[in-house]
Amino acid sequence: MLAVSIAFAIATANSHRIPLHREILAEGKAPLIPLPMVNIFSGGAHAGRSVDLQDFLAVPVGAASFSEAINWAWRVRAGTAEAMRKRGLASTLVADEGGLSAALTSNREAIALVVEGIHLSGLRPGDEVGIAVDVAANQLLDDEGRYALASEHRSLTAAEWISELTEWLAAFPIVSLEDPLGEDDWSSWRDLTKRMNGVQLLGDDLFVTSRARLDHGIQAEVANAVLIKPNQIGTLSDAHLVLDQAKESGYQTVISARSGDTEDAWLSEFAMGWRTGQIKVGSTTRSERTAKWNRLLKWESMLGDSVEYAGGSALTGTSS
Repeated sequence: MLAVSIAFAIATANSHRIPLHREILAEGKAPLIPLPMVNIFSGGAHAGRSVDLQDFLAVPVGAASFSEAINWAWRVRAGTAEAMRKRGLASTLVADEGGLSAALTSNREAIALVVEGIHLSGLRPGDEVGIAVDVAANQLLDDEGRYALASEHRSLTAAEWISELTEWLAAFPIVSLEDPLGEDDWSSWRDLTKRMNGVQLLGDDLFVTSRARLDHGIQAEVANAVLIKPNQIGTLSDAHLVLDQAKESGYQTVISARSGDTEDAWLSEFAMGWRTGQIKVGSTTRSERTAKWNRLLKWESMLGDSVEYAGGSALTGTSS
């Protein structure tokens, strides 16, 4: 279904002899270059569970342009690789989405490693580069509903896990937290949402690009951002309806690729045309990842001052 939907959108743009992002723009709107969330270090299912949490990403909140943001993300990845070498860790393992990986003593150490990578890149944690964490908490839940951190030999209740997450938010420059709790643990999501204090709380498994689940989340007042994955729902039109629903309810939107993707870069065009504000497609390595970044770099270069860059304001919604 999705392949046909994408093919139709591309064919329509070609028949009108306009770029794909222009074909899907709402009337009176201009394209928006999104803020990138770039994978730096991976664990969980993306990297043989070297640590329990799935992804640790750089968010170049202080960059003035997309090209500067990607350059900064590349520097952070290189800095993190250097931090790993200083600790005697191999920095050659590449995870599913291009991030670095290594067996660490704790999940907290992975966050600290990326912070050190930001320092070694010559950038300032928080002011110039924030951190996004994709917990993928469904993979942590055991049969008793506890959150099992296998790499740390610990098992926590939802309340204990929320307390630990809030400690991380206080200790590190985390600007976005994705799927920190199980997809059906609505009461815990509500408790954490109340304690987020300006941090983006992003639902992927929670919402699965479903209007029904997003509506439930809005009514329950959980999370404040939605990951948009067209292949979760089947067609581009269905994905766009979820995106519109999120924006109308004041939720931020992040368009995302998935593991096992191809070098096709249509997702970058939809990020621009749908004005999602943020995009998450992996690291600055592996061609199926860099193809998306390169498409956005191309359009920023070609359009110059006529195109807007979302920047760090995408996290607060002031660019949408």
